[in-house]
Amino acid sequence: MRIYSHRTGAAGPEIPARHIDPDQRLRELARLLPLWPHDLEDVSVKGRRRIVAVMERALRAERKRGRAGHWAYDLARHVALHRAWVRERDALRDIERSTARANVGSKG
Repeated sequence: MRIYSHRTGAAGPEIPARHIDPDQRLRELARLLPLWPHDLEDVSVKGRRRIVAVMERALRAERKRGRAGHWAYDLARHVALHRAWVRERDALRDIERSTARANVGSKG
């Protein structure tokens, strides 16, 4: 069975989620998280960890609202928050792996 998209016809391989324009990333995160722009622009390991932690708290709060049937629950926000969290988490993991490889390589 083939899955079709209204834009492209047959669904093909998706672009990996972590390949996103930096400006688009900033706009998306600013819409989703209550952080200052300089916090969102920090792409260091420490900055990414902070963003991921804030996103995890926001996801927990959104899930809680959804389960409770709260009037403020927004499924679109929940989905956007989850997708952004996956992207940020994967980027953080990539940075941590490359840093670990660099540290191992410099010791030997």
